Formats: sequence, C-alpha cells, structure tokens
Amino acid sequence: MSALLAFALTGCGKKHAAAPASEKGPRIIQLVATPGVVVKQACTPSGTEQCFNARDDNCNGIIDEGCGVATGLVQFAVAWSQPNADVDLEVTDPNGELAEVGRAAKSGLVKDRDCPGKANACRGQNMENVYLEEGDPPRGKYRVRVRLEKLGGENPPIQVMLGARVGPKTYSLELELTKPEDERVVVIEL
Repeated sequence: MSALLAFALTGCGKKHAAAPASEKGPRIIQLVATPGVVVKQACTPSGTEQCFNARDDNCNGIIDEGCGVATGLVQFAVAWSQPNADVDLEVTDPNGELAEVGRAAKSGLVKDRDCPGKANACRGQNMENVYLEEGDPPRGKYRVRVRLEKLGGENPPIQVMLGARVGPKTYSLELELTKPEDERVVVIEL
C-alpha cells in the first residue's frame, strides 16, 4: 500500500455552544488516506440539500437527508455520476467485520444501498451507503475502501465523492478511479 497521509480536518456542522464532554458523542481522532484522496469542505450553511451526491450540502450534519438514504451517528456514502460504472463501498468496523447489505454487523453498521445492483433498489441512482443502525459506535479504526469494479463503457476517470458523518460533523472527500480494481482507502479512527 502507498504511504499514508494524515489530514487535519475541519468539519462542517451546526453552529452551537460546546456541549459538556459527556454529550459530545463520537468524534474523529484521525483520518488517514491513500494518495489521491482530497478532503474538501462539505457544505454551505445556507445551501439546499442535493440528493444522491454523498454530501451534507446544507451544513446540518446529515448526508443526503430527505432523499431516502438511511443515516446514523456514523455514516459513509459514495456517489458518482457515470451511470454504467460500478463503484463499490466497503466499510470494515474496528472489530474487523465488513458491513453487508441487509445484515447489521455486531457493531451496528449496515449497508443499505449497493448500486448499481438491483435497479429497483437503487432507483437509477449511483450511490452506496453504510450507516450505524443504532447505538453508540465502537471506538477504533474504520477502514473505508472505495473500489472501481467495472467501467461499464464509461470513459475514465470516474469521479467519486465519499461523504463521512461522525456525530454532528460531516466530511467530504473527492477521489478518482481510472481502471477496474483501482481503489482508494481511508481509515477513520474514532
């Protein structure tokens, strides 16, 4: 694996007074990514939420709310605009368990969208989503892998947006995938 880069992050979320330490909930301790992943500001405070782009467009701390996308205290989503490309999102929790469609991991992570997958389940949207179904997330390292399975006749590079939500903060990461089996890995430690 390529050398890893650590990023200092500035999150996007609601502006409010600091809560007592016991009420702050999960927070990112460190984010490490393979080269080629760019951390961007995720939102505009007065913006309108856009559906299926894996971003918190309006700075309320929720990715793609009102769009039929499940969310929780921890959420990872990817979106891409090329309709025939197949991009996969794999999230492994601190216990080493992979989040799968339709089955919650012991940590509570579940994958609710695997697209393109079944056309009816995705409704023509190019997005995959993993979220914490309930409870507090286990502390430790979450490994997020974004991989290009197939181009499907699309011209590379495939532009992918990776959105991450941890507690009330969201982050937006941009990456490019150029050929099948090309992947980027982000490790987020809570």
